[in-house]
Amino acid sequence: MQKSSFILLSGLFFLGAYSCNLLVTEPEKTNDMEQIQNVEATSAILEESPTIDRGREISPALIVTTQEKATIELFENSAPSVVFITTKGIQEDRWSRQRYEVSTGSGSGFIWDDQGHIVTNFHVIKDGQKWEITLSDQTIWDAELIGVEPRKDLAVLKINAPKDKLKPIPVGTSHDLRVGQSVYAIGNPFGLDQSLTTGIVSALGREIESVARIPIRDVIQTDAAINPGNSGGPLLDSSGRLIGVNTAIYSPSGASAGIGFSVPVDIVNWAIPDLITYGEVQRPVLGIELVSEQYTQRWGLEGAVVLDVVPGSGAEKAGLRPTKQNRRGNVRLGDVIKRIGDFPIKNNYDLMLALEKHQPGQTIKIDLVRDEEEMEVDVVLGSSL
Repeated sequence: MQKSSFILLSGLFFLGAYSCNLLVTEPEKTNDMEQIQNVEATSAILEESPTIDRGREISPALIVTTQEKATIELFENSAPSVVFITTKGIQEDRWSRQRYEVSTGSGSGFIWDDQGHIVTNFHVIKDGQKWEITLSDQTIWDAELIGVEPRKDLAVLKINAPKDKLKPIPVGTSHDLRVGQSVYAIGNPFGLDQSLTTGIVSALGREIESVARIPIRDVIQTDAAINPGNSGGPLLDSSGRLIGVNTAIYSPSGASAGIGFSVPVDIVNWAIPDLITYGEVQRPVLGIELVSEQYTQRWGLEGAVVLDVVPGSGAEKAGLRPTKQNRRGNVRLGDVIKRIGDFPIKNNYDLMLALEKHQPGQTIKIDLVRDEEEMEVDVVLGSSL
């Protein structure tokens, strides 16, 4: 019985193999005319079958406009100059005493020169102890802090990257801007790198408060979308030149609402060379201390009132008079500065901003009031360094 079963199975195996061979070799036995007839029959069947819609018909591409080409070229040329900045702090575990890095914020910046200097906002880097720069090619570099100017919300970092990776941004001017000019902002909003937004100059001569609680004047207002992460990035004109540093937005929600502010490039170009050379801005000084504005406002005075004069300063040499109190307790006000050169002085901030228009060692004319008598004196400015 077992032998018969074995013979039967063997026969079936060879029969199956023979059948498979017939199936495989069958097409080789058909002639060319039969193959053509089979193909034609198959095609006819497919034509009669319902077609499956795989998507809409592709429309032909339109020609890119001249304006679009200019914007594309501007972005492609400028994007390599824009960087992403990660600010990190050091925290210590209160139980294990282990120290570890934590991210404290991020923002944008741009390459200032081929020495690796990076310009950004002071508020982008102020809470950090370590900074990382991500270039447009996605390489990451440790940065060192070179200098800060909180009163203008500016800071300079530096990376030791090879020059072939550093493309400095072209620098323009801001004093000749006009409302309605096209502007372009490149940055890293919400950590999304290399983002471009466009708009116009909405207004000029705006004033915002810096981190140091001192006003920044002549700020550029734009409707180009500026979101968290854009801070420190460049605002460009249609030639791809730097005209401002994106600094702040006016928005209750914290996202762009069509009102953004940029520190004008004329201020940037004034401050950055000193930050690179000295780590701070070399400011001209009069050599005086001023009465607090809460008192001058209470007394109804307009101008900057001299409280004290620094010995050996240009102010002392010019004979500026400080505020004094006699034995009876009566206060004799010092000189009230009303004008420096062509700049009217209404308060203490006006005086500080007027001095920024001059250089240490320069002689300036000061119009002042002393005992209700108007006077004019010449003062040689000192240096803050």
